[in-house]
Amino acid sequence: MYHCALDMPDDLTPEEQQELENIRRRKQELLEDIQRLKDEIAEVTSEIENLGSTEERKNMQRNKQVAMGRKKFNMDPKKGIQFLIENDLLKNTSDDIAQFLYKGEGLNKTAIGDYLGERDEFNIQVLHAFVELHEFTDLNLVQALRQFLWSFRLPGEAQKIDRMMEAFAQRYCQCNPGVFQSTDTCYILSFAIIMLNTSLHNPNVKDKPTVERFISMNRGINDGGDLPEDLLRNLYESIKNEPFKIPEDDGNDLTHTFFNPDREGWLLKLALYNPPLAWVRGRVKTWKRRWFILTDNCLYYFEYTTDKEPRGIIPLENLSIREVEDKKPNCFELFIPDNKDQVIKACKTEADGRVVEGNHTFYRISAPTTEEKDEWMNSIKAAISRDPFYEMLAARKKKVSSMKRH
Repeated sequence: MYHCALDMPDDLTPEEQQELENIRRRKQELLEDIQRLKDEIAEVTSEIENLGSTEERKNMQRNKQVAMGRKKFNMDPKKGIQFLIENDLLKNTSDDIAQFLYKGEGLNKTAIGDYLGERDEFNIQVLHAFVELHEFTDLNLVQALRQFLWSFRLPGEAQKIDRMMEAFAQRYCQCNPGVFQSTDTCYILSFAIIMLNTSLHNPNVKDKPTVERFISMNRGINDGGDLPEDLLRNLYESIKNEPFKIPEDDGNDLTHTFFNPDREGWLLKLALYNPPLAWVRGRVKTWKRRWFILTDNCLYYFEYTTDKEPRGIIPLENLSIREVEDKKPNCFELFIPDNKDQVIKACKTEADGRVVEGNHTFYRISAPTTEEKDEWMNSIKAAISRDPFYEMLAARKKKVSSMKRH
């Protein structure tokens, strides 16, 4: 009779008892081996999972730094490039930086143009490496210009434009030897085409140039000789039928964002900070005069009206606005409804150029007059979007329909 699983039957011979004992011992060893194998599998699985999560974290961190570098580039190209180099996201070579600008993912096309147009020796090297990435072989001049001018926005300074168009002319002639007598011919004709594009398609230009005038304007530019009329007629017709397209920016194209604001003007913004001296109790309030611009469901503020970049950006999605009493007259506040201490998603630029997240739970603003306070509040109320999903959906539909048309 058994008393437990390990008991021996009473009627077994000594040899049978020994054999049974051996079987039980091997079974126990086998169970231990199985458990050891399970432990090893669990350990390896854990290591693989940790390795995967570590790589994932590294990739996430890298992607965050790249995104930050792009934002910095859009606000200050040189600082953005320096940030990417310091964080080993970009090599400090003209070829690597040119590739980064040529891909242009998330970059402001105006900022690319400004960087490429700088006269620093290194920037000029980057410009030539950038132009080398364009393939103009067997393209006529208008086709090549369309490709070139789509990859950035021409800056406004004449010297920058000169350097960039010179580099373009050199590259075009390199890709298409024999089309022009010299790069000067290509350079001059390129400018003539850009001017023709403006004259034909700017509604403010009433006297539209004819093809005969365009041909006449370009006589003698081919090292003293004339270019073939058929070439000039083809270039003219190409521009007449389709103007140059200005590229839409992937980044924050602030220059174009502020062309037609909903509202702009001087306001006072309340700044709260904790004083460093222990004997000063509470938070200190200071009012700072800032130039505010309301556009694209965002409120931007600048230190001066001549500043190219804002000191701060306040997205208005899901915010509310209310009138408040303060020692300053004509005050109103931006805040998150039903969330007392939640920080508003916003960003600002520090004095040293760093872009940081804002830490405001509300923004208090003072207008110069009661009338201006009411006008600002009404404009902001009209701009506030409760649910950005519908705007995103509308934008995506617009993009898809646009792609279908093209």
